[in-house]
Amino acid sequence: MADLVRNKKIDGISAIRDESNREGMRIVIELKKDTNPNVILNRLYKHTQLQSTYSMIMLALVNGEPKILRLCEIIDEYLKHQKIVITRRTKFDLAKAEARAHILEGLLIALDNIDEVIKVIRSSYNDAKEKLMVRFGLSEIQSQAILDMRLARLQGLEREKIENEHNELMQKIAYYKSILADEHKLMGVIKDELTEIKQKYGDGRRTKIVADDGGIDEEYLIDEEDVAVTLTHLGYIKRVPENTYKAQRRGGKGIVGLTTRDSDFVKDLIITSTHDYLMFFTDLGKVYKIKAYEIPEASRTAKGTPVINFLNLDQGERVTAVIPVKEFADDNYLIMVTRNGTIKKTPMSQFDTNRKTGLIAITLKDDDKLISVSQSSGEESVYVVTKKGKSITFHEDDVRSMGRSAGGVRAITLDKDDEVVSMELDSTGERELLVMTKKGFGKRTSLDEYRLQTRGGKGVSTYDKTKFSKTGELVGATLVSKDDEIMLINSNGVIIRIRANEISKSGRTTQGVKIMKVESGDEIVSFAKVLDEDDASKPMTKKEKADSEQMTLV
Repeated sequence: MADLVRNKKIDGISAIRDESNREGMRIVIELKKDTNPNVILNRLYKHTQLQSTYSMIMLALVNGEPKILRLCEIIDEYLKHQKIVITRRTKFDLAKAEARAHILEGLLIALDNIDEVIKVIRSSYNDAKEKLMVRFGLSEIQSQAILDMRLARLQGLEREKIENEHNELMQKIAYYKSILADEHKLMGVIKDELTEIKQKYGDGRRTKIVADDGGIDEEYLIDEEDVAVTLTHLGYIKRVPENTYKAQRRGGKGIVGLTTRDSDFVKDLIITSTHDYLMFFTDLGKVYKIKAYEIPEASRTAKGTPVINFLNLDQGERVTAVIPVKEFADDNYLIMVTRNGTIKKTPMSQFDTNRKTGLIAITLKDDDKLISVSQSSGEESVYVVTKKGKSITFHEDDVRSMGRSAGGVRAITLDKDDEVVSMELDSTGERELLVMTKKGFGKRTSLDEYRLQTRGGKGVSTYDKTKFSKTGELVGATLVSKDDEIMLINSNGVIIRIRANEISKSGRTTQGVKIMKVESGDEIVSFAKVLDEDDASKPMTKKEKADSEQMTLV
């Protein structure tokens, strides 16, 4: 233990004292302030002989075939085996008792006619057995048993002794038959024999039966604390202490600002716990699940680690959503929308599996992609927006819950060459829908203008599509509040950042205003809400209002 502390393999121990004496072994370990004792104990279990674990392969023959069984299953198979053993043993004992009783019955007949039996034996040369069988109604076995006895011994048989033995055998025969006829009594025999073994050999349990986890679970070696996990536009992920991003609450989502010296920006920020799961949904309809502590901790300015180091992504597969999960409850749902207008609602419990490889989250058609995933409590309104300027709003109750690998139902009926670009959930109606076009036009629209409709319809206009030649089609939509900030990036790597309340508010079918200047041949490729940990709550400067922090990436 001391070596582990000196070598910094175990942190948090301030002193170790050996207080062993004649009465037994005693080791006192003093911990540093604010150290989690359970974490230290589990680290000692892992790195020392304080706890030893050995594994067992629960292999048994089931109907003649070797199978690996769970603990309860192997106990069931043991009981089945014991039933077979006790049944065979009882049948053997019954046959033995009946055979002996049969012989004793013949001897009792011989005793009742001892003088005549002796006379028949003495007067016969080689047919005594047949004569005894005919004269006294004996079986061949009974006659042979009488003949196998010397005459002196036959004359000296004690009737009472034979009768007592016969009576005892008849009681045993009745008992054996009752066991074979009554399974409950058979199980009682097994119980009695196990109890006898326990009383004879049993002592206090010195081990614990635990699931095979390959040793101490790594989670028990990690302090549970709130952390911020960030995922960048180019697919780099890292974990930092939660207090780095004070603007978010636990379970919140957003993105943090970009520095001008980097060609990447953080597009997802998740405040969660080191012991919580992170679910990564990809455009191919798969979901990957890892613990937050599995993501390496890094400094706030560090680039992070490529997310493909943690997820077994296929060529061209990309992450479209990251959902933090503490528990997989039945009353929480995941709502997914695809590019071709399919929506699916699945209970969170459907994803409660230990598999680390990708699972099917939604079954997609060959030309479809999963574009958005959100977590819901079951009381949300769903807003779906398409690139041709259509939108549909309906309550999530219109989407029935279905299994993990199901394909979903129709969310919106799309026109030719149209596709879904965004899906948002809202339960308050107090935010606004912000839409953005390829040529840098955008607007905010009150949610009051989006009436609830029936799922699967064509929806209503959310943009003046007659202006597409000037503005370009929609690249996305998001729900914003007045204090939110938006970051846009074009295909040449130019980024601007602007407050949502700096974007004009107008009706559903209007064009909106120019947000970002886009050169010929260029277009907006992505935009999202921004969370800035340093100055999100500060007012923009005059210069920021003038140029909206336009930057060119290197």
